Amino acid sequence: MNQASKVALLCASALFFGQALQLAAAQEHGRPEPAREGRPAPGRPAVDAHGQVLDARYNHGRYYPPVGTVRAALPEGYRPYYRGGARFYFSGGIWYAPRGPGFVVVVPPPGLVISVLPPYYSTVWFGGVPYYYADNVYYTWQPDQNGYAVVDPPADADAPADAPSAPPDNSQQDLIIYPKNGQSKEQQAADQFECHNWAKGQTGFDPTQPGGGQPGGSAMSRSNYDRAMSACLQARGYQVN
Repeated sequence: MNQASKVALLCASALFFGQALQLAAAQEHGRPEPAREGRPAPGRPAVDAHGQVLDARYNHGRYYPPVGTVRAALPEGYRPYYRGGARFYFSGGIWYAPRGPGFVVVVPPPGLVISVLPPYYSTVWFGGVPYYYADNVYYTWQPDQNGYAVVDPPADADAPADAPSAPPDNSQQDLIIYPKNGQSKEQQAADQFECHNWAKGQTGFDPTQPGGGQPGGSAMSRSNYDRAMSACLQARGYQVN
């Protein structure tokens, strides 16, 4: 190879590697940012087509109308509640209060008790206590009132990455449930809640409480609870593994 050919080959190689480096830089620059705590995952909008905001805290992953949103009428299936002489309405995890001729989305006051949790909620644990979370509202089970009370956010609520989404006892495994009859998400949540209450009443074991709500916990009680829960769900048209 003569000198001129060597020079040409070196120039071509330099041009090739330069283009490769530019392409790699462009790909790196355009790479989507990884998801962060409390922020939507790449490709998932923070606001949907209806103006609802994504609640990504604790990987909750549901859309809700912002506080202050006004609507002319309440959604179907709402439930009325009263607290301190004020009226509130609850539907799908969203709280409303009367305003003029319509209703406005609000934050409910602590102490307000509901009988059934929202269809979609996230369970998080702080200090060994389970909290049930949806739309920036926290609930805890109140045995004396046989319901779930709205409570102030836990002291560590501003550090969601430190809040486990499962009970401290890692030996407790959740059942895997499949709807066999095309049940809606709302129906599945209602069936699971009612079967949970029935299984808890039959066995005295409550997996939402530390140690199952029993001194020292009991593997046998957990097994009995799982069997009761499975039987109830199977009778309602679910496959349970």
